[in-house]
Amino acid sequence: MPSSHTSLVVGLATSVAVQHGLGSSLFVMCLAFALIVMYDAAGVRRHAGKQAEVLNALVEDYFQGHPVSEQELKEVLGHTPLQVAMGALLGVVTALAYHVKCV
Repeated sequence: MPSSHTSLVVGLATSVAVQHGLGSSLFVMCLAFALIVMYDAAGVRRHAGKQAEVLNALVEDYFQGHPVSEQELKEVLGHTPLQVAMGALLGVVTALAYHVKCV
């Protein structure tokens, strides 16, 4: 359920924050990267999936009995905002657990 991409980049940003501090330029770059990935996971890719769903329905209705293509567009491309939030939480918890246990 959680977004694994979000977990990875948020975990990276959290680890960098613990190691180098919130004021470091490396953390700012990691945070920017994480925000871009999260935006893509919840926004752009999700809407592309919804568009694919509508296009598949249109093609099916228009060409009943006469398929244009045997392959349908992939409809599950993105994550819901809850899945992205859970991925972010998982990333923070994992990174903090690593630093408490291993460092």
